[in-house]
Amino acid sequence: MTEQPVKAHLISQDSTDNIAFMFNPIQLQFSRSATIKSSEGATTAGGLPKVSFGSPQPCSLSISNILFDTYESGTDVMSAYINKLCQGVEFAASLGRPPVYIFTWGSQQYLKCFVKTLSYRLTMFLPDGTPVRAIVDLSLEQIDTTSSS
Repeated sequence: MTEQPVKAHLISQDSTDNIAFMFNPIQLQFSRSATIKSSEGATTAGGLPKVSFGSPQPCSLSISNILFDTYESGTDVMSAYINKLCQGVEFAASLGRPPVYIFTWGSQQYLKCFVKTLSYRLTMFLPDGTPVRAIVDLSLEQIDTTSSS
């Protein structure tokens, strides 16, 4: 008996729909940076600019080449999947901000986040022009877990 793979999800923390990935990502790319301020003209004894350290920036997660394919069912990939992702970058009037999600995969909860950027390419169409395959790139940005709005 072969165990079925567990799908990655964006679990909504608001009233919007959860987003299930049709196929799991190949890789997750995390990045984080710290803010520094250099004082113009001020240098150390070694000749390097004097810097002061600020706070760390939120963690970002980039997921590229996420495949959504509805060819076999013949349904529109936009209405089945992509429109839900597009809602992730829209400001919900009732919230005054975009929806908040938790990116999960199996039992791992990677981060509480919002969709910072969404890019998609429609790559296959039925003879009538209905899009049935899309490749999506997402950039998710961490938010404070104590944030309520």
